[in-house]
This record gives sequence, structure tokens and C-alpha cells, in this order.
Amino acid sequence: MKVAEQIRKTIKRIPESQPFGYVDLGIETNDFFSAAKALERLQKNGTIKKVSKGVFYIPRKTIFGELGADSNGILERYLFKEGKRIAYETGFSLYNRLGLTTQMAFKIKVATKGNPIKINIGTLKVSSVKSYVDVTDQNYQLLGYLDVLKDVKGIPDCSVLQAVKRMSYLIKDLTLKEKNELIQYALFYPARVRALLGAILENLNLKLKLDELKNSLNPLTKVNLSIKETELPTIKNWNIE
Repeated sequence: MKVAEQIRKTIKRIPESQPFGYVDLGIETNDFFSAAKALERLQKNGTIKKVSKGVFYIPRKTIFGELGADSNGILERYLFKEGKRIAYETGFSLYNRLGLTTQMAFKIKVATKGNPIKINIGTLKVSSVKSYVDVTDQNYQLLGYLDVLKDVKGIPDCSVLQAVKRMSYLIKDLTLKEKNELIQYALFYPARVRALLGAILENLNLKLKLDELKNSLNPLTKVNLSIKETELPTIKNWNIE
């Protein structure tokens, strides 16, 4: 089967507005040149449109006009590489999804250990920060929890106490394995994260081993979170004030 014919048959099965690339079309590396020519012809006749280098979509026509590529679909392509997760959403969109704020993010922030990610396509604006550990499908949610503890004083429309209560509820619902993994990942985060996580876990009385977390902290360092002992009774054990 010719490459052009293969592409035409494949894109018929791709939903409108869903971004796709060469891999999704099943194109072999040695056929990329022929595929590029075929895709260029499809762009010229309006069958597909280009999102960015090597990424395209089938425009969806509605009574209100033509819709662009699906933003979530575009973002997903940057969160994964060769089928493996390499990044995750953090910042305001994470806070919103976890029920910590009602504010929406105009610019999405993602965390990744790899190369910086920057997207500026239509209404989709994305920038990246360096994650503290390698990101996987198994750990990205736990890393998001630790990000919240790191940024606990800067979450819009959410006090430190409200954030602590919400995160205590979410952390308590984790499995024992996940709680222990959370402790291990926290060791790579700043001291304020380790201290607050320790105080929350101790307050939940989960009978976890917190020695490693406690020993990672400088006993002379104070963590100022403007939270009272009546609100989180264990703060003095973790030098939080």
C-alpha cells in the first residue's frame, strides 16, 4: 500500500480535533519524506491542519464555525514520550482539580525532569518547571500532593489551614504503600515540605515510620507557615510555627 493511501485510510479513523502525528499514522522512519509530502497535500486541500511541527488535526466544522485542535489532546502529547509519562500538571490547574481553589489557570504549568516544555498554540499556553524526581504514571499524583505542600502559602482563595485540612483528607485516603512512597519522594523536596508532611502524617496517627523524614530536617531550622498548634497539634514536633 502506498504511503499516501495508508495515511488517507488511517485519518478516517481519527476523531475530529484530535491531534495526531507520524507515530499515530503508523509511518515507518524511512517513509517520513513521502508521508510529509502526502500530509502537505492534505493540508492544502483543507482535510487536515497543522498544530505544530509533525502534529496535525482534522478540523471540525460546526454551525458556529470551525473548531481548532483539542487543547487537552495537544497537552497530552507533551506529558508523554514514547508512551511513558514524563510530566504532569502542577500549579493552579492542580490546585483547582484537588478542590483547593475555584480559580482557573490561564496558563498551565507542568513539571518534568526532562527538557523544558513550552507550548503557545491558540488558547493553550504552557510552561514548565523542573520536577524533583523522575515523573512516572505511578508517582505523578503523589508528586502533585507534595507540590501543594510546597506552595501551601500561595494557593489562591485558600488559607494554609484549609489546604492542610484538604491534604490531610487526601493523604489519609492513600494506601499504606502510597503513604510510604510519599515519604520517600518528600526527601527530595525542600525542608518546609518534609516538615509539613511529617506534621500531617503524625497528626493522622497512621503509625508510619517518620524517623527518616524527621532526621532529614535541621533541628535549628524553623518553618513559618502561620498555622496554630490548635489547628495542627503536631507542628512543634516539626519546628513549624
